[in-house]
Parts: sequence; C-alpha cells; structure tokens
Amino acid sequence: MPHVRALGATDLDYAEAQIAPARPVVTTAASLFTQPLAPMLTVLGVAVLVIVAITTARTAGLVAALWAANGLAVGVWLRSGRGLGFDLSFGGLIALGVVAGEFLAGNTPTLALWFTLANMIEIVVAVLLARRFAPTLNLATVNGASRFLFCVAGLAPIPAGLMSAVMLWLVRDASFLMSFQTWWFGHALGLAVIAPFILAYEQRQLAAMLRPLRAAETVGLFALLAGVCAVVYFVVDLPLVFAVIPVLILIAARLRVPGVTAALMLVAVAAVASLLIGAGPAAGDPSDIGERALLVQLTILFGYVPIVLVASLLEERDRLSERARAGQLRAERASAAKSRLLANVAHEIKSPIGGVIGIGDLWSSGQLGPVTPTQAEMAVMLVKTARQVEALSHDLLDVARAESGAVKVELRPTDVPGILEDIRAATVLRPEAQALSVSVVCEGDGLIAIADSQRLAQVIDNLATNAVKYAGAGGSLVLRARRIYDGVRIEVVDRGPGLTPEKQAQLFEPFNRLGLERSSVEGHGIGLALAKRLVELQGGSIGVVSNLGEGSTFWIELPAA
Repeated sequence: MPHVRALGATDLDYAEAQIAPARPVVTTAASLFTQPLAPMLTVLGVAVLVIVAITTARTAGLVAALWAANGLAVGVWLRSGRGLGFDLSFGGLIALGVVAGEFLAGNTPTLALWFTLANMIEIVVAVLLARRFAPTLNLATVNGASRFLFCVAGLAPIPAGLMSAVMLWLVRDASFLMSFQTWWFGHALGLAVIAPFILAYEQRQLAAMLRPLRAAETVGLFALLAGVCAVVYFVVDLPLVFAVIPVLILIAARLRVPGVTAALMLVAVAAVASLLIGAGPAAGDPSDIGERALLVQLTILFGYVPIVLVASLLEERDRLSERARAGQLRAERASAAKSRLLANVAHEIKSPIGGVIGIGDLWSSGQLGPVTPTQAEMAVMLVKTARQVEALSHDLLDVARAESGAVKVELRPTDVPGILEDIRAATVLRPEAQALSVSVVCEGDGLIAIADSQRLAQVIDNLATNAVKYAGAGGSLVLRARRIYDGVRIEVVDRGPGLTPEKQAQLFEPFNRLGLERSSVEGHGIGLALAKRLVELQGGSIGVVSNLGEGSTFWIELPAA
C-alpha cells in the first residue's frame, strides 16, 4: 500500500515511512464491526487487566501501582486504523471495557466513572500524540522509537494522573504527590512495554522467526531469559536485576525490536509476579505494595526499556545497509550499461572515421584530382579533425574497457626515468610546446616501479599533454621521479593557472572539463578519468596538488620493484 504523508509530519517522519513496512489500515467504523473479533478481544482484555490491577496492586491512595490496560488499548487502537468514525466506535468500546472492569473490581459508581474518564483521557492523548509526533509508528528507527516512548509513555499519563491526584486529594484526602507518582509510573510502564510489543510485529517478521534455525535460536534465547528471570525474581532475594540486562541486549542484537519487546513483556510479567507474592529483590509485606512497586517500575522503565532503542538502532542500520547494497547494485548495473554504450559508440565511430581520414589524405595529396591551395588546407583540417574524433573513440573504448575490467595490464619492473625521457622527447615535438621548457628530474637511484610500461607511458603522456595545454607560453614543465617509502612517485609539474579546491575535487570525473567547454583549449574531459583507472589497475594511486595562480603538480605513486 503506498504511504501517504500525514498532515504535520516532518521530513524525517516521511523518510521513516519509506523504510517502514506498510500496515493494513481500517478507516471506517463499518469495517470495525464487520470484523469484530479483534475489538471484542481487546475490550475483554482491557476489562480483565483493569480487574487484575485494581484487585492486586491498589495502593492506599486507591491508584493501582501496576496498570497494563491502557497499553493494550493504545497499541491495538494505533495498529487497527484511524478515521473519525473508527476512532469514535473503537473509543466507545474501550470505554465500555474500562468501566466494566472498574465496576466488576468493586469500585463505587463515582470512582468507577471518574477513573474511566481519566483512563480514556490518557488513552486518547496517547493516540493523538503518537499520530502527531510519531505518525509512522515505526519502532525500527531510533528517532521513531524514542518519539513514541517519550510521547506515549512519558507525556500521555500526565494529564490523567494530575486529574486523578486532584480528585483523590479532594475526595479522600489522599497524598497528591503519592497518587500522581503512583499513577504516572504504573501507567507509563504499561504504555512503554505493551504498546510497543503490539506495534512491533509484522507478518514477515513472524514468518522469518518460524524458520527452523531462527525458531531454535528464539526459543533458546527466551529460555535463557526465563531462567535468569526465575533466579533474579523468585530464587534469590539479592538485588541482581542487572543480570537481566546482558540477556536483553543479546536478544536485541539477534532478534531486533520484535524480540526485545517480547522479552520486555516476559521480564515485566516476572517482575510483577514476584512483587505480588513478595519474592525477589522487591520482597516485603504484600499489603505494602506502593514503594516496592516503585522499585520495579523504575528498574523496568529506566533499566530495561531503553534497550528498545538499542534494537531500533541495530534494525535501522540493517535497513540502511540493505538500501546501500541495493543502491550499489543499481549503480554497478548502470555503470556496466554505460560502459557497454561507450564501447558500442566507440566501435561505431571508428569505421566511418577511418574512411573520412583516408579520403582526406587522398584529397590533400591530389590523388583525387587537382586541388587549389584552399582545398588542400581544408583537406588537412578535415584529416586533423577526423583524427581527433578517432582519438576520442579510442579513449572512449579504453574507458569502457577499464570500467568493465576488460583492460589487462602486465605488471613487471619498469624503468621510470626511461619512460619520462621518452615522454619529454615526444612532448617537445608538439607545436604548442615550442615555447615551453621541458625537463626531466630523477632524484636518486633505483627508480624501478612495478607497472605496465605501455599503460604507464599512456598515463604520463596524458598528464604531460594537459600540462602543455594549460601551462601557457613561456612556462616550464618538469617530469620528476623519486623514491617514497616502498614506492616510486612520479610528478608532472607545470606553472599554469592552478586549480581551486572545488575543481580539484571534480578533476578525475569523466566528461567534466571544469567549465572550460567554451575555452580555446581542446579536450573532451575523459583523459584524466581514464588515467585514474589505468593507474588503479596497476595497483597505484593518482592525485593533484595545486594552488590557484601557482601551477599544478599531478602525481602518480606505484609500488617499487
């Protein structure tokens, strides 16, 4: 189902919605009653939890210290759907469940109606806050999980807790602070444990957990957790609650958010059970449950629940890694397609351009008949232009081969000074280099690199050609070689205009002439990209050091023989 951007959602929320799996959404009241099993079970569960909380965990202030009903209601409400008709219908059913539980637990009509109103305010506030500030309900990201826990478990119980504390203070002269504290901690615990457990599970995750190996691992981890909880909460009276944390972290690492939310449910049940029977670290008189419940609540809320964020971080990393791998695969496919296109274009250019060069040579030499001086000049220009296109086709073919891995290099000891001298001799013969001073500087002995001599000469010639183009008349060009650590460094130094840091960052990108397309300097922007690939194929690296107005130094580093 396509994701729809919620009104008021931030860009980060919308990005999370693209990562989160889609959930089926019920948007009408009619659909709620055509499939009544889930809402009826929810109402029954809410009523039972209200009865259990009131009969087993009520304190002197009449506020239950442990309250799970609201967490169940909020989780199912958020997971089921939205829409005005649905919200009114589902909210009415939840209110019916709460008030039924209050009456069945023995509360007076006044208290039952008052606590029902307070609980419904809390549930509605929790749903509204979750939809506004965590609209994707995605617990698989740190941002989504932290927003949900803060808004739903942290903020939602406050208005209802204040209202109930004021009412009990006025009617029963109960301690305002104690009543509010008991309400907030008890309800926050239920919202922080039960609602995430309901929201965390998806069909695909359940299917993955049913695979034999994953199922065995899940059973083993939960058996370990159950054993630790049994020892910590029922066997010994020592404060060993910290022993549960490593097991929860292990479950978070292996089973991610669904596993750790289920584990928190198990730990909460064990902790509450030990509290009610007076065993474990919260041992004491079962009639005095308030302070001991506070200890359990603090331990779970601030010791165990934050591990959900650890699981969210790991799951978010997994999803981003999957997206990165998919993006890398798409990029590799696109690069392969581009390489095939370049190779095809290069092959298609070579054949007709060879014919153009042949005809131009025949024309300029007069073999096709008498030619005027103007015609001869035009024929020479035609051949020159055609040869430039031919050189471009060869470069395109080399780039395509290099990117596809089809270029083979024969690495062997190569005499770097000899290659530099050959390049110098070829460079000084260029017409545009007549006004340049071209020199070779070799520092030290043993300048023998492991390289493909032909490809290395091609790269250095490309760098020297660029230096001649951009150095300007009257400048100098230096070809230098020296030893560095366990390698050989080759430098092509010119005294041209230099490059800005921005242009240096784009220098080795194919078809990027750095804004010189309209200048008089010829080129097609693939020479340096090809040079980079050829150097990397030989196990070396290439780069540039340049300052604006101070020239440039292109360097190559290769392993030494």
